Amino acid sequence: MFEDQYLDLKTLAEYSCLSVRTIREYLSDADNPIPSFCLKRKILVKKSEFDRWMEGNRADDSEIDNIVNEVMGEITRH
Repeated sequence: MFEDQYLDLKTLAEYSCLSVRTIREYLSDADNPIPSFCLKRKILVKKSEFDRWMEGNRADDSEIDNIVNEVMGEITRH
């Protein structure tokens, strides 16, 4: 279904399980935006470029451990 094609934001949201709002935030990220094309106010993202962007943002286990520890610390303080 999602071959290497250009996806609009709604289709990209369906493919990625992210909301359109979250995708818009990543599109405008100053440090590492999702690669995109804008044609007459229509934003398109090539699936293969999005997949590479996702792979480049993979969290390693130590990052996940730090996030879990931070959240658990907040929970136990309340």
